[in-house]
Amino acid sequence: MGPNGSGKTSLAFAIMGHPKYKIESGRIVFEGEEINNLKTHERAKKGIFLAFQYPQEIPGVPLGKFLWTVAGGEKNFSVFSRDFKEKLSLLNIPEDFARREINKGFSGGEKKRTEILQMLMLNPKLVILDEIDSGLDVDSLKIVASAVVNFMTKEKIIIIITHYPRILNYVKPNFVHILFDGKIVLSGDESLAGELEEKGYEKLLKEKGIKIDLKKSELEEKKMTAKDVI
Repeated sequence: MGPNGSGKTSLAFAIMGHPKYKIESGRIVFEGEEINNLKTHERAKKGIFLAFQYPQEIPGVPLGKFLWTVAGGEKNFSVFSRDFKEKLSLLNIPEDFARREINKGFSGGEKKRTEILQMLMLNPKLVILDEIDSGLDVDSLKIVASAVVNFMTKEKIIIIITHYPRILNYVKPNFVHILFDGKIVLSGDESLAGELEEKGYEKLLKEKGIKIDLKKSELEEKKMTAKDVI
């Protein structure tokens, strides 16, 4: 969690290997291997997955054909198709979406559920959900949260980036971290999210003896453009 411009999405892009983000110091170690120099698709093949805050339309690429290409693996088509239809039903996505171009004409909630569909079909080891709850109504939020909870195991790592604690009413986190200016400034259990909702960033962090400049954070947010994050 963190205010706008605190570096939450930048962290996600750095882990995923976005080509516009350069790691100037430090290492990213995944399953004992440093992955700093791996390209995005190489990290994805190792089991790292990012659900986008702003999913993009991909004209000309049907959703079903895309998922068969990237997640079919050694399955025969009938096994894949059965699994695919089960996941569509779980997320309340109509089966005809398989023939539709990825995210083209989808509502905000449909795009977010499609991101979760990709997560379920790919079965990654490390999942980063960047504001997966934004733009969701209550029913869609419950569907997405239920899918995330059912996906979680002791072998999985799930990082949820969010502004608001409402998704945490359905997905109970092991830890809550508050990020500011690219650094984790406060950590706690799920109760920290409740404190944050009640008091806001400035009051909560001030009580904890942590000084922040929210205006600086807002300025950093304004520097971000759509071109920067696509």
